[in-house]
Amino acid sequence: MSIPAPSREGLVVGAHGRHVMVETPERERVHCHTRGKKSELVVGDRVLWQPAGDEGVIDRMMPRRNLLFRQDEWRTKSFAANLDQLLVLVAGEPMFSESQLTRALIAAAEAGIPSVIGLNKTDLPAAATARERLAPYLRMGVTLIELALRTDAAASRERLAALLKGHTTLVLGPSGAGKSTLINLVVPAAAAQVGEISRALASGRHTTTTTTWYWLDDDRSGALIDSPGFQEFGLRQIAPERLAPLMPDFAAALGECRFHNCTHRNEPGCGVRAALERGEISEYRYRIYLELHEELSQKRW
Repeated sequence: MSIPAPSREGLVVGAHGRHVMVETPERERVHCHTRGKKSELVVGDRVLWQPAGDEGVIDRMMPRRNLLFRQDEWRTKSFAANLDQLLVLVAGEPMFSESQLTRALIAAAEAGIPSVIGLNKTDLPAAATARERLAPYLRMGVTLIELALRTDAAASRERLAALLKGHTTLVLGPSGAGKSTLINLVVPAAAAQVGEISRALASGRHTTTTTTWYWLDDDRSGALIDSPGFQEFGLRQIAPERLAPLMPDFAAALGECRFHNCTHRNEPGCGVRAALERGEISEYRYRIYLELHEELSQKRW
């Protein structure tokens, strides 16, 4: 009777269906597959696995510190696990969607993940308008870094290095914000890293639609995770009554509400609407709240 080999630890740095790329503590990468027909593993997961010929088999996933995901009416999309921070990259040209930004920040807050906003293209005239729209987020304590990734690469690289070093960071951003430029600026041999994983998992043309792990340096002192999916950011995993506590400017006023179950829409003695009238909550943020509350209050199946 053979004795099963002891499980080995590993980090998921690539995933495509049931197939995952696992990196060992010795920096070897092994193509592994899960035992079932489906896999819940995502980039950033820590796993225990066993060798099986030239490949490996996943025994189990180790407990996660966190998981960032979005859920719409049809499906759930997991971005990555065990994150230290979220970097949302936006720009003034094209002008970012404040609704999408808010959704990403709420999802991160629900998962207990600190967020940073990166404003790119600060060399362009539209940056002034973008700064005005981002002012409420600075007042509520969100960190903002300003970047000009193409025209001032050296200064941008320095700011990003200070932010990213020693952390596992997921970067999200809409098309045109400069996410690819950012990755190529801060990641040595980015194309080689993603190419290696793509070839191993036979994901080929799917690399632009799947999550990708990049080491920031040879010492592996930090990592950047690139993921698509910013355009459609459903929050159906969050109950409507949880919405306001996850929005810092709203949360600051919750203690002033007359009713403990106040929805902050039309109840008398609402602290949130009083803060809105005082200018402590922007009208646009309040409109986003109403939009989200209506969306999350719809019947769930």
